[in-house]
Amino acid sequence: METTSSPTATSDSDSFQAETPTDWMNHGNCRHEPPSTFFPSDGVGVENAKKICATCPVIEECLSYALDNRIDHGVWGGTSERQRRRILRSRRSVASSLKNH
Repeated sequence: METTSSPTATSDSDSFQAETPTDWMNHGNCRHEPPSTFFPSDGVGVENAKKICATCPVIEECLSYALDNRIDHGVWGGTSERQRRRILRSRRSVASSLKNH
């Protein structure tokens, strides 16, 4: 999940401006884990991956990336596949409701 360019630092040590859309990946807790950790085959594995995500400084960027790119598999941004499907359904429902008003 690592990219070659590095982010531009800002005054806040936990914030940065990405030079590319995936530079945030260089700051994720996942960078220290094997990718298979985030593509578990059971619920226990999902919970273990979510624990790693819980303290991740780029959890929001990760979740946004997964939602924006409709990533169907794995744990991204501290969410399971099912949770991301629910978020997307909810967004579509809200957008549809706003359109009809």
